[in-house]
Amino acid sequence: MKKLLLLLFLFPLVAFAQRDSVYIKTDIFTSVYSEVLQQPKWVTYTVQCPTGTAPRTGMDFYVQAGLITSDNADYAANVYDKGHCAPAADFNCTKEMLYKTFTYVNCVLQHERLNRGVWRLLESYERELAKTNTVNVEIRMVYSKTSLKLPTGATVPDGFYKIIKFGNQVEKYYFPNVSPTQSNFRNYLIK
Repeated sequence: MKKLLLLLFLFPLVAFAQRDSVYIKTDIFTSVYSEVLQQPKWVTYTVQCPTGTAPRTGMDFYVQAGLITSDNADYAANVYDKGHCAPAADFNCTKEMLYKTFTYVNCVLQHERLNRGVWRLLESYERELAKTNTVNVEIRMVYSKTSLKLPTGATVPDGFYKIIKFGNQVEKYYFPNVSPTQSNFRNYLIK
């Protein structure tokens, strides 16, 4: 009887324990997601639709069943965009494929000026490369003991490594998660 009571007491603690590394594989991207951070740790993908035209009208991010993720509250009244890791524009062959990019598992708290500026330009560059190459991309989020944790529960990455592989080439970039000081994504290339 005591064991049963102990199990009943511990079950809620186990049921609601946040996992630090959940491996996720979809037909769009692969990721390791942290429920503790409520953010991805890394995401990989291959650009599939460099010239796609499916519209994203009416789409918004959705919570993945069975995972503790960020949500709309984490992005309200601050400078952080819902930054796609695997970009919507890289998967806009069909509306169904495009929709799969709108999960919070593929979303990161990214400074709005970074997301809408040099990061967006680098994503366009990936699609240009994908017109003549297979382009594989890896994004690694950087977290530290001093990373900002929002009152809503999600942790803001300090920065992002983006590794682009095409042909026999590899380009590695690092972007701090702040308003960019440079408008040319090449200035963030690690030599």
